[in-house]
Amino acid sequence: MSAKVPAEITSVLATDCGSTTTKAILIEKRGEEYRLVVRGEAPTTVERPFEDVTMGVRNAVREVEELTGRRILSEEGIITPRRPDGSGVDLYLSTSSAGGGLQMMVAGVVKSMTTESAQRAALGAGAIVMDAVAVDDGRKTHEKIALIRHLRPDMILLSGGVDGGTITHVVQIAELLAAAEPRPRLGIGFRLPVIYAGNRDARPHMERILGERFDLRMVENLRPVLEKEVLGPAREEIHNLFMEHVMAQAPGYNKLMTWTGAPIMPTPAAVGLGMQTAAREYGLNVIGVDIGGATTDVFSVYGERFVRTVSANLGMSYSICNVLLEAGLPNIVRWIPFPVDEADIRNRIRNKMIRPTTIPQTLEELAIEQALAREALRLAFEHHKTLAVGLKGVQRQRTIDDTFTQTGAETYINLMELGMLIGSGGVLSHAPRRVQAALMMLDAFGPEGVTRLAVDSIFMMPQLGVLSTVHEKAAAQVFDRDCLIHLGTAVAPVGQGREGEPCLAVTLHLPGGKTVREEVPFGHIRRLPLEVGEEAEAELHPARGFDVGRGRGHALRTTLHGGVVGIILDCRGRPLALPSEPARRWQKLREWALAVDLCPRGFLEKLPG
Repeated sequence: MSAKVPAEITSVLATDCGSTTTKAILIEKRGEEYRLVVRGEAPTTVERPFEDVTMGVRNAVREVEELTGRRILSEEGIITPRRPDGSGVDLYLSTSSAGGGLQMMVAGVVKSMTTESAQRAALGAGAIVMDAVAVDDGRKTHEKIALIRHLRPDMILLSGGVDGGTITHVVQIAELLAAAEPRPRLGIGFRLPVIYAGNRDARPHMERILGERFDLRMVENLRPVLEKEVLGPAREEIHNLFMEHVMAQAPGYNKLMTWTGAPIMPTPAAVGLGMQTAAREYGLNVIGVDIGGATTDVFSVYGERFVRTVSANLGMSYSICNVLLEAGLPNIVRWIPFPVDEADIRNRIRNKMIRPTTIPQTLEELAIEQALAREALRLAFEHHKTLAVGLKGVQRQRTIDDTFTQTGAETYINLMELGMLIGSGGVLSHAPRRVQAALMMLDAFGPEGVTRLAVDSIFMMPQLGVLSTVHEKAAAQVFDRDCLIHLGTAVAPVGQGREGEPCLAVTLHLPGGKTVREEVPFGHIRRLPLEVGEEAEAELHPARGFDVGRGRGHALRTTLHGGVVGIILDCRGRPLALPSEPARRWQKLREWALAVDLCPRGFLEKLPG
């Protein structure tokens, strides 16, 4: 579907149809800038008894109508373009992850090469990768066939072989697909889409083996030569098929597609575009995370390289027991500043899984939840770094996911080069104190040097991501002014030392001419006020053996940006190591909490231990 974008846009309505909630935002041009006006939300109606996603959209938009006193809906749908009487909007856009989002299976020849390339292409297009099948994945043929038959994906991405190379193995994978005869998740009597992005010499064989049974699409090879990875064409075809097949089969989406001025986009892909817009707007390398109830998505934008990963087993409710399993209880308990009973912690975690909508009722429960969040974020970031890798000294075409994995390759994620860390998801966006979100991200990601911190206020990044495809200026302005809550800037020297020894001396030239000097010893953390929109010229003098961005012991002059938290001088060491002895660890956690005003002083003073 081609975009129906008016030349002059003064008002935009955008919705995100989530698995449980449909969210609508209204953006208008006020003077020379675009701003968020109001938002509304309503339950998503893609499942029984409604089975029509447009009902949820109408309900969310009605809330916008009530808040603005303006008519936006008609019997036919959204009124576009805006009428002379003020009703309607110039542009309507939507994203969707309702009905489970876009679920894909990928297949390739070599697990550590073409199969991982296929994973990156699918993840970058906003899909959840249900499984990855490879010739060398260690599973027997009958096990692979049973798995493929059982999965019921929305589509399959098949890749393998360099152009002009052997075709034997990629043909073998195609024959596996044909033997399994997988059925699509949605639709009856509907042919499952298969995208072939492998050795071009094997295309006639793909047509012979798969052409009659599947909706077969051919695109450019993901790996035309070993040294190059080309993910753009496969990603575009995934988006096309998402619209043609997945959205067309979901209840009510055919109607919704006639309302929108641009193609409906998978929510995770739209969030990824939002992260890329932020990176361009601020001119920084950006890492973003969205931690939900069942999954945690991590996004990184380093120069031209964009990578998205989904940790489908790490979340704060439905998959919280997996966080316990993968992290291990000792890693969770180490972030709790008081003694706990292990059996009690396990029971609390299990209760959260079976009652996923519950929220902490006491400060003790909040501390436990935020300890779990730190480990979920840490594990998801470790997973992300396994796909954010590259070969040194090899020139490659850079597309959506400019990464290339082979055994032994190291991640290109350099935390000293990270400019901004953005958090999203309930546990971060809705933390009772903003400094709690800041500290969770510092503890989980361990940013180095100078890093700006922010959280997504009300999770409007999907709508702004799809808006960026048709009006990047409006998306960037609303992102900066209404979506992001700027927490401030963290300064974290890299290195280790002895408790109390000199680590960092800071001179801040504040707005209004005031100068502040601080010396922070190793093992300590300090918070200085600097408001949203304010900047301070800073001279950072690390002690010998510590690095803030210019080498060990070398001073750095830079600009620090303020926020609702301010400036955090984090001299706890990188990598951050907590004391192993429990009493000493509780003492340090409480010291750090008091230093940044993490929670009420009275709560900390009354804690046992």
